[in-house]
Amino acid sequence: MLSFFKSRFQKVKSALSKTSSALGFRLKALVGKPWNEDTLDQLEQILYEADLGGECAQDFIEHLKSELRLKPQQDLSSIINLLKNRAESILEQNTPTEKTEKKPEVILIVGVNGSGKTTSIAKLARNFKKEGKKVILAAGDTFRAGAIDQLSHWADRIGVDIIKSKPNGDPSGVAFDAISAAKARDCDVVIIDTAGRLQNKTDLMQELEKVRRICVRQIPDAPHQTLLVLDATTGQNAIDQAEIFHKFTPLTGIILTKLDGSAKGGIVLSIYKKLGIQVQWIGVGEGEDDLVSFNPKEYVDALFEN
Repeated sequence: MLSFFKSRFQKVKSALSKTSSALGFRLKALVGKPWNEDTLDQLEQILYEADLGGECAQDFIEHLKSELRLKPQQDLSSIINLLKNRAESILEQNTPTEKTEKKPEVILIVGVNGSGKTTSIAKLARNFKKEGKKVILAAGDTFRAGAIDQLSHWADRIGVDIIKSKPNGDPSGVAFDAISAAKARDCDVVIIDTAGRLQNKTDLMQELEKVRRICVRQIPDAPHQTLLVLDATTGQNAIDQAEIFHKFTPLTGIILTKLDGSAKGGIVLSIYKKLGIQVQWIGVGEGEDDLVSFNPKEYVDALFEN
């Protein structure tokens, strides 16, 4: 068990290595200088460029200022501990989403094309299957060329059922059929893919609302989770996407993909600070087992590794 957690932390640490290396290198350059407005401005810029965002970076600086008034002389280790403590407090402000005991659990997956949505659905299904749960997928992204085939390929590969229609079919019909099949087949989890076009927000959001209504018609409190897939490499653009989706379809959590390809790992803190939405899963590599549940302490330890 201990080796499992070590392996898992190593994945998270590796995924955040670009961000933590840049942070550590630039923080070391400030150590030894007096902590005044100039050096604090430099530190705020360092945090901002790690994609904590302006609001979150400023929050960190205000926290440091209050600590430095009490103890002006702080070495690198002390400064990093102060940053870690503040990061953990931000991540602890949001109460975890309660897991439903209902069966089947209906999970609606939303996100723009190119964010890694389809792959994340497959990896999520694989995680549930490893827990011994029976999973069914709904190929509701009927408008993107190849989306149905791509998800079908993944379903075959990981050995789960899939409900699909012809291209350009009705996404809400796919959702209806998938939930009906899940009931008939005694499935534990239904994961519903949705269209990812933001060019016309109104049409997309109307489609999502229709899918949600179908879910409720089948199971009164469904969907039990609505997870947004975000690409970490897009930085603050990911925040904009989250705000749009959250406005039209309330989100219960976020799947943050491609964290291993980004030097902007601070985006997690920005999401929590600005949106108050939990990151539930993070993508730490391209392998089938490289979607891991988000652990705040692991994340903070890896981000401020020095």
